[in-house]
Amino acid sequence: MLRHVIAPVRFFSQVSNEIIRHPRLSSDAVRLLTWQLSLPQEADEPLSRTAQRAGIKKVAFIRAKQQLKAEGYVHEWRQQDERGRWVTRQLVSSVPLSAEEAAQVRDGDRDLAPTGGVPAAGEPTGRAVGRHPLNTPEENTSHQPEPGGDACRAVADLHLVDERLRVPRGMLQQLAALAAQWLAGGHTVEDVRTAVRQGLPAPGLRIHRPGGLVRHLLREVPPPPAPPAEVPTPRVALMRECAGSHTQPRLFRPVTDETHCGECRQTRAESPLRAPVGKALVALRGAAAARAAMRG
Repeated sequence: MLRHVIAPVRFFSQVSNEIIRHPRLSSDAVRLLTWQLSLPQEADEPLSRTAQRAGIKKVAFIRAKQQLKAEGYVHEWRQQDERGRWVTRQLVSSVPLSAEEAAQVRDGDRDLAPTGGVPAAGEPTGRAVGRHPLNTPEENTSHQPEPGGDACRAVADLHLVDERLRVPRGMLQQLAALAAQWLAGGHTVEDVRTAVRQGLPAPGLRIHRPGGLVRHLLREVPPPPAPPAEVPTPRVALMRECAGSHTQPRLFRPVTDETHCGECRQTRAESPLRAPVGKALVALRGAAAARAAMRG
């Protein structure tokens, strides 16, 4: 392989080989990152505008941005401005930063030492993180606030679900945003963890990119489980055994607190009237029999 390289004398940017040869960054992600790092220090250009200028389509831009966030090169924060509108602040770094380190840079501590592995080739330059091009644009968005405590709790301890799920800290905010969509859709924290647990490979198989796997499993929010159908109360549960005298136990449905069925209540209601009528009939029959005997 022959190479003919002429070092530029002006209008160039220094980019580490670690970025150019990164095994987990696509060509769009590398182009997006190097373009941002080539901008002047005072430039205020959001990533979406850079993608448009670089000819990166929407879907490819979303994928490239997710890769950069997963590897710690891009960080985002959502907050309200003085008018109450939600805006997104973005930080682009030439070295991977954890969430805590990125927050320090955002808050003005730009003397942090570079973090991350040794570059693929070449010697470290020793330049501080704060001296690299820093972009923190504020653009109007329709996003909701940062994920709440439940969403963060759903993904923070995934290694307790499975020891193989050691998610990089730089991805926790992204995964928490996905979990927040599940919670907003009517799911619970346990539903999120169950979905992750059910999507894991067989025990014993290695998970090379646990953060990417969790992101894949949570990318689509299924409809929440339907509430259990109300079981109608059996009719027999509303019935009561009659306290009257029956050959076999008789059940009836009481209206209030009655203890006898309708037939027994009717018999009991009529019994005071039947006794006098019966005695009168016996008396009449006895008198007629006596008269017939005297005639004979």
